[in-house]
Amino acid sequence: MRIAVLTSGGDAPGMNAAIRAVVRYATYNDIEVFGIERGYQGLVNGDMLLMSRRSVSDIIQRGGTKLKTARCPEFHKYDTMRVAAEMLNGSGIDGLVVIGGDGSFRGLKDLHDHFHIKGIGIPGTIDNDLSYTDFTLGFDTAVNTVVSAINNLRDTSSSHERVSIIEVMGRKCGDIALYAGLAGGAEIVLVPEHKVDYDDISARLLRNAKRGKQSAIIVLAEGACPLEEAMSELKARTNMSFRSTVLGHIQRGGAPSMADRILASRCAVRAVDLLREGKGGRVVGIRNNAIVDYDVTAALAMPRIVDERLYEIASILSL
Repeated sequence: MRIAVLTSGGDAPGMNAAIRAVVRYATYNDIEVFGIERGYQGLVNGDMLLMSRRSVSDIIQRGGTKLKTARCPEFHKYDTMRVAAEMLNGSGIDGLVVIGGDGSFRGLKDLHDHFHIKGIGIPGTIDNDLSYTDFTLGFDTAVNTVVSAINNLRDTSSSHERVSIIEVMGRKCGDIALYAGLAGGAEIVLVPEHKVDYDDISARLLRNAKRGKQSAIIVLAEGACPLEEAMSELKARTNMSFRSTVLGHIQRGGAPSMADRILASRCAVRAVDLLREGKGGRVVGIRNNAIVDYDVTAALAMPRIVDERLYEIASILSL
């Protein structure tokens, strides 16, 4: 048996741990593994290399992806997909493991639906925006990165009695802001799932100021509202001192956490086992600490459910 593995879309800590586990578990089961460099673009170009246990040594602790990643906007075109399918079939590849987010999974779905390519998806995205799984690779590490930034900024914010607004990633999903805000003890958490109420936020900041707390941390998911707008609106209402910090791509890098390394390994083993069983068109994830797998079409169609209780807890504990 011969399989291939690729990483696609935005990089995420834990991708290397997943690559390592795919290669080593497959090799243990006498399966040849080819690494496809630069995602679907590399697949179209035929950028494949045979991988061994040795080729994935010393990568479990590294962020990013050994196989590199690139976006391939033309992959939605039938002719482009056909080239990719022919490349896999011509190389004798029996199954494909795709590590990435929803866009990467849609590519997997198209290859399965149109060309019967047996592909299995592993969720690799720091945004945690795939509804079928509780957590995605890279999310835990990204949250820990943000919490570390909150800790550092709180020192200077308290010293100068300022309000620090920290913008984090999350255009449509506010999980990074929510989890990091709760773990970091932020006074305010702003997420795209909830409308921003500047009057309410200002009232909370002023109420805290009357209690003697002049400094505050606001964690803002980038999709909740524009950073400059938030700065302007809140300053006009409170006349407090504000500073902003945009963490940007620093959230994507760094050594993956223990949780991400273990999740990557568990998901990779399930992905290889599914291919060994002759299955395809499925994605793996974690629910209630158990590794699960779903049909990719059904998984992508699952509606996103916001953890309202967690948001409520973050709001209560910030008072």
